[in-house]
Amino acid sequence: MTVDYHPETDSLYIGLSGQPSAESREISEGVVLDYDHAGNLVGIDIDNASRKVDLGHFIVSRIPARVEVSG
Repeated sequence: MTVDYHPETDSLYIGLSGQPSAESREISEGVVLDYDHAGNLVGIDIDNASRKVDLGHFIVSRIPARVEVSG
């Protein structure tokens, strides 16, 4: 899973899978869900992210994986 913020466009992308997106659906203004060919959710794209989420506070809890910080 990856979480990427792009300040130049104020967009946040949460990649849930390494699979490419085959279909996208906007579920609310500026929030798009990406699905692969099998219909599995592979990502979430949030436009105007700084107005919709708290970008200054990020907690990773009980995730059984290595956490990398880049950036």
